[in-house]
Amino acid sequence: MLRIGICDDQQEARDALRFGLEKVIREESEQIVYEFSTGESAVRWLKKHPGEIDLLFLDVEMKGMNGMEAAEQIREFDREICLVFVTGYPDYVFEGYKVNALDYVIKPAETQKLSEVLKRVRRQIFDGRERTFSFKNPEGTYRLPLSGISYFYSDKRKVNVVCAGQEGRLTHTFYGKLDEVEEQLFGVFVRVHQRYLVNPGRVTRIGGESVTMDGEDIPMSRAMKEEAVVKLAKAMLEGDKG
Repeated sequence: MLRIGICDDQQEARDALRFGLEKVIREESEQIVYEFSTGESAVRWLKKHPGEIDLLFLDVEMKGMNGMEAAEQIREFDREICLVFVTGYPDYVFEGYKVNALDYVIKPAETQKLSEVLKRVRRQIFDGRERTFSFKNPEGTYRLPLSGISYFYSDKRKVNVVCAGQEGRLTHTFYGKLDEVEEQLFGVFVRVHQRYLVNPGRVTRIGGESVTMDGEDIPMSRAMKEEAVVKLAKAMLEGDKG
C-alpha cells in the first residue's frame, strides 16, 4: 500500500492536487490518507505517526512554517519518507536537494508529471528499500519486512500475520481481508488456500496437500494447488540460483 499525504495552506490547491492524483493512482493499492493545512501540523503529525505516510506532497510557499522548513524538520526524524515539493516558482527547485527531495511539481500540477512522480516513488519504495507490509491494530501501527513474514491467514473478519524469528513464532492480528492483502503485495506472496497466503522464500517443501515452512505445515487446497505449485517451485529454483 502506497500512502500519500498533501500539505498546502490553501484548500483550493489541496483539492486540485488531490483531484490530479486521483486520476493516476492505483485504486487497489494507493490512496491519499491525510491532508495538512500547515507545515507545523504536518511535522507534528508525522512525528507522532512514523511510517504511516510514504509520500508527502509539500507546498513550498506556505504562511508560517514554509515547505522547506517543514522538510528540514521532517528529515530530523524521518529519512525514508518521499518528499515532493509543489511550487509556483521553479527557483525553489535546487533547494530541495538539501533535504533529499525526490522531485518537484510546478503548479498547476499536470497529470503527466504526477504520473512520472508516482512511478519514481514506486521504484524507490518497492525496489530501493526492503519491501514491507504495513497495518494498524489497537496496539499501534506496524511496518514489517516481507522477508520476516512466514504467512498470512484469515479468520473471519481478521487477518493474522505470522512471523518466525529466533525467539519463536510471533503473530499480529488486524481487521481486514486476505484478498486485499494479496493485492497489496503485488504477487510477492503465493495463495495456497482460501485462508492462507505464504512467503515462497520461506517454503522448504511442497507436498501433495500442504507446504512446509519454518517447521510448520500449511494446507494447500485442490482448487489452488496447480497454480500455487508452479509459483512456489519457480521461486524455490530462483532462490537456489541466487
